[in-house]
Amino acid sequence: MARRKKIYEGKAKIMYEGPEPGTLVQYFKDDATAFNAEKRATIEGKGVLNNRLSEYFMTGLTQVGIPNHFIKRINMREQLIRSVEIIPLEVIVRNFAAGSLSTRLGMAEGTPLPRPIVEFCYKDDALGDPLVSEEHVIAFGWASQQDLDDMIALALRVNDFLSGVMMAVGIKLVDFKIEIGRVWENDYHRLIVADEISPDSCRLWDMQTGQKLDKDVFRRDLGNLADAYTEVARRLGVLPTNVTHAPKPTLIN
Repeated sequence: MARRKKIYEGKAKIMYEGPEPGTLVQYFKDDATAFNAEKRATIEGKGVLNNRLSEYFMTGLTQVGIPNHFIKRINMREQLIRSVEIIPLEVIVRNFAAGSLSTRLGMAEGTPLPRPIVEFCYKDDALGDPLVSEEHVIAFGWASQQDLDDMIALALRVNDFLSGVMMAVGIKLVDFKIEIGRVWENDYHRLIVADEISPDSCRLWDMQTGQKLDKDVFRRDLGNLADAYTEVARRLGVLPTNVTHAPKPTLIN
């Protein structure tokens, strides 16, 4: 079998050339990073969990009419996705104060926000993915005003979907980030959700206890990250109820 061409490797995923034009294979690694990759570790089984969870969320988005790049899961660590032109912004939706918002505004973590707040960060690891305004986005040509309006609408639709899914299994969706890409059709483009949706990119708290079930477990040394992600997967029915951890699989090409 011919070796696949690597297109890009990030902190948590590797992109390979897909089998058909306009497709990519997204491989989920076991690597965990925090604080702009200053803290690193390998968490056995994390890639398997994130692959399954992202499949679950992207499939759910498709079912409610929210366009995204997911085509199908290939194996335990890989999924086939549409190739898109990524807009160089992280789109963050916040429902409760946490993380950098709490630090910036001096708000206690967990404070409910009066409405979901959408923020943009410029994707540049060397700069620490700085927070930018809509004015910056338009002035520097990262997106048009119409794109911005569509991105906000798309992000809020994702928020409605994820909030409902999580609430149904006793989890509070504190905040999350997504990436959005352009798909071109002749001279016109439309925007779709890309990258991944997983506990790596969401803050998830148990509604009763406040226990963190996301990457803050790793950031703050609060326990075993794989156990936290497995609990999310178990509640959502992605894993059988008797699975207590995710063993490292053998990759199937």
